[in-house]
Amino acid sequence: MSRTRLLLSVCVLACLAGSPALAQRAAPEAVARIEAAPALTAVHRAAAVAAIVEAVEARYVFPDRVPAIRDRLNEGLAGGRYDTVDMGVFAQRVTADLRESSGDGHMYLNHAPAQYAAAAGSDAETEDNPALQAIWAAAARRSNHGLGEMRILPGNVRYLRISQFHWVQDRSGQAYDDAMRFLRDGDALIIDLRGNGGGDHAAVRYLLSHFMKPDQLDMTFLEAGEEPVQSRTLDHLPAGRLTGKPLYVLTSRQVGSAAEAFAYSVQKFELGTLVGGTTGGAANNNTFVPVAPGFMLSVSYGRPVHPITGSNWEGTGVEPDVAVDATTALETATALALETLLARLEADPVDRAGWEWAQVAAAARARPVSMAAERLQALAGSYGGRTMVFEEGGLVWRRANGPAARLIPLTDDGLFMVEGSEDRVRLRLTGDALEMQRMDDPSPARFPRD
Repeated sequence: MSRTRLLLSVCVLACLAGSPALAQRAAPEAVARIEAAPALTAVHRAAAVAAIVEAVEARYVFPDRVPAIRDRLNEGLAGGRYDTVDMGVFAQRVTADLRESSGDGHMYLNHAPAQYAAAAGSDAETEDNPALQAIWAAAARRSNHGLGEMRILPGNVRYLRISQFHWVQDRSGQAYDDAMRFLRDGDALIIDLRGNGGGDHAAVRYLLSHFMKPDQLDMTFLEAGEEPVQSRTLDHLPAGRLTGKPLYVLTSRQVGSAAEAFAYSVQKFELGTLVGGTTGGAANNNTFVPVAPGFMLSVSYGRPVHPITGSNWEGTGVEPDVAVDATTALETATALALETLLARLEADPVDRAGWEWAQVAAAARARPVSMAAERLQALAGSYGGRTMVFEEGGLVWRRANGPAARLIPLTDDGLFMVEGSEDRVRLRLTGDALEMQRMDDPSPARFPRD
């Protein structure tokens, strides 16, 4: 039975969200250091290149590119480009040649002695190797299956950061259920993929299913000599579906592989808005092959086809709907989410008040307000015994019964946030008065200038 069909059979028998085809697996995780790496000899280098060429010839998804890859590797060996005793340096140089000759982001070589030892000691494919599965499962456990951070942003915008798409049967789904229950009570949702290099399609499918209808085709995987394998959204989701909520997905150049698959589907199925930078452009399905004396070779064996486009993102990446510097994507997405919520005419007045309060600060974080020093100096003074002084280019509230707090401008007409107040108190300085606004009080207190 072929590897892909075996995985499909396991998925059906388990009745869980296992991946019907292993898609865009990320590089092996770092593990505890073992013994020092031995010096790489000329014999080692020649044998490694020969093994890599053999694996590429046997498995690579695009046979017409194989001659160029093979020639580049053999030239590198013969020309002395790989002449180093350092296994890490050798892996870097081979990786550069693999990627340049193939144009494929999933073609690379890692120095990974622990993973090599686990893979070389078994005849099983890497995806069926218990020792490798244990290494990947341990990495998933340490990172909460890639679900690294959950936050409630102002205005009840719920934020989830996914650092990698791990999938461990009977474990990862539970972690995703908890995260989806957290998101479910948000008014708008932000999923942060920045820096996510990929992972297992099973995790992507599980996450994507929460935003789509049941049993909907989300991807087809093609492999030479095999029947196409479909990935379809799941019927049963313990946390329920999250459709109908504004969804924003943050992207960057460092987003790759399975993470790109999620972003691509969000965009093409029109499930939400991508904010940030264009992704890396690595779409092909990959697997790992052990290469002596301590390497793991990633080689592409198949490719995904999306039902909307009939294609994928290989080589081009996924372009965002709102292109901004990736470092400011969260601020931009938060402001957009609150603007979308405020456009709802039927919104509850209490919810709307919370969104309006949050939107002012979100807009200032997305587009910081700068006020001239002369203007700030003119606003300094005492207001009903509350002293504002100009220090180090900004205004500071010198509180009588508490620590000093810097004022952060929110608008250019004199509205400030009080640093350290969790944005529950704001001050508006008009020059002749101070208005103190509290998040839970619609009527500001007014203090004339002394």
